[in-house]
Amino acid sequence: MLINDSTIEQPGYGGEFSVSNFPDFLEKRLQACDEELFAPRKNKKPLVLGNRMPDAASIMLQSNDYLNISNHPAIRRAQLDTLSDISQEPVMSAVFLHENSGKHDFEKRMAAYTGFESAILCQSGWAANAGLMQVIADSSTPVYIDFFTHMSLWEGVKIAGAVPYAFRHNDPSHLERLIRQHGQGVVLVDSLYSTTGDISPLREIIGIANRYGCISVVDESHSLGTHGEHGAGLVNECGLAGQVHFITASLAKAFAGRAGIICCSAKFAKYYPYMAFPAIFSSTLLPYEIAGLSATLDVIENGDDRRRALYEKSRYFRDRLRALGYSIASQSQIVAIEGGLESDTELLRDALEDRNVFGSVFLAPATPKTRSLMRFSVHSGIAMEELDYVLKVCEDIRDEIGMWSWKSTKRQKA
Repeated sequence: MLINDSTIEQPGYGGEFSVSNFPDFLEKRLQACDEELFAPRKNKKPLVLGNRMPDAASIMLQSNDYLNISNHPAIRRAQLDTLSDISQEPVMSAVFLHENSGKHDFEKRMAAYTGFESAILCQSGWAANAGLMQVIADSSTPVYIDFFTHMSLWEGVKIAGAVPYAFRHNDPSHLERLIRQHGQGVVLVDSLYSTTGDISPLREIIGIANRYGCISVVDESHSLGTHGEHGAGLVNECGLAGQVHFITASLAKAFAGRAGIICCSAKFAKYYPYMAFPAIFSSTLLPYEIAGLSATLDVIENGDDRRRALYEKSRYFRDRLRALGYSIASQSQIVAIEGGLESDTELLRDALEDRNVFGSVFLAPATPKTRSLMRFSVHSGIAMEELDYVLKVCEDIRDEIGMWSWKSTKRQKA
């Protein structure tokens, strides 16, 4: 029997059924989102969306493609060649793949690159972190997590049912006090924090984790490819590859792809695919994607010139923004200006976009509620003239946006 009417009576719902109407419990959640994110803004859009669309002349400082390789011809060619040659792609879970697969070959290369015994290719950085936490922790496991560690690790802790103990950002002494109080567990940090661009004191953090027999997990999403020998990451740069249990990373940053990686011991790699739900219940990456990642690794390993340019341009940009009076916590290519209140960051966003400069607004839940910010992502291919233009814009708008009265500005002066 076909029902053509758009509405039908639903017992217990209190009225006619319509796909555009929801029960009160969902309507309340949507209304709360509207009141918090949409209604307060001048353009009635979330703060991350400004009033203007960028054009060909715009200066874009939004992308995580730090080494400027997303359009590299060798990477495109590897993907296209694989698409042309393959007759049938294995659209299935990776648990069914044997050791002679392209995935396995890429994993061996990534392990050697980062200085680990093994690596596990995942569908995304989020899947890597969530799956890893599901395997290594449970309700009896204390998890010590830096307050600003990426949300995927926080969600992984929830999935595992573990108990999180947040320690103050980049504060090894606070971490140690928590471990003494609650016992052996898992320590979670980012090597380079994606909101503010500052770097973890990895030697101190990992030293404490090992001293108390804890498992250590370092998310290298924003440092893999940009730091360390041939871009092998900050764990590599700090000489800690043999002292850290796990490195995780999104390969959608410097690798400019769409995947995630876990670097680990051979013992762990044997069991992970059969214990982690993201590995069991999601299809593996396709051959052309893996071919692209493998070609990307070639480019990154030989990209010392790109890393050198990225380092020099980032340092130049950071130093001059500080000299203009802006509060900058960055030590890297991620350079964030803390507006603080969302209304202040809205003014900053609009002033920049009016002058054809586009960054990325970060706000709750990515930052504390009163510490929203404008994040600039520097890449190795940006021209110095473009950076100088952005700096001139930032100089010119200080009075317009009320920068001198921001709490972050006052803190920097103090």
